[in-house]
Amino acid sequence: MRTAFHSAVKMSLWFAPAALPTPPFEPPPDTLARHLGIVFTQRGEDFIQARMPVDTRTRQPAGLLHGGASVALAETAMSAGAAWTLDSARFLVVGLEINANQLKGVRQGFVVATARPLHRGRSTQVWACDIRDDGGALVCAARMTVSVLERRP
Repeated sequence: MRTAFHSAVKMSLWFAPAALPTPPFEPPPDTLARHLGIVFTQRGEDFIQARMPVDTRTRQPAGLLHGGASVALAETAMSAGAAWTLDSARFLVVGLEINANQLKGVRQGFVVATARPLHRGRSTQVWACDIRDDGGALVCAARMTVSVLERRP
């Protein structure tokens, strides 16, 4: 039996593209993403991009981009992407698992996360995210599994 959920998800990656904010835009106030300076910069047919500065908020004591900041950027992009594929009045997503490989150090500038879905099922989604520096070098590769939950009345 096909449900409204299935037909809505299969028609387009984004559930309601016209209702989504147009990049560039910042995450909601009083969130980790806003504190880290993350800004959503682009939304394409099959991806979402977000950018984060490498500055005093996101560097470790050795002066390099903190791995936790990279994971926060990746999770922000992947979670937003997963949420925007669903009817937010009926569904929400929560993280089940995230992993990340830190591949290159960055001392300054910006890093850009590009997140794409690998799997969009009825109860879970799996997303992949590459983070690159200003020169386009791969800094971090991450993957996240989210649970799709139906909102309770």
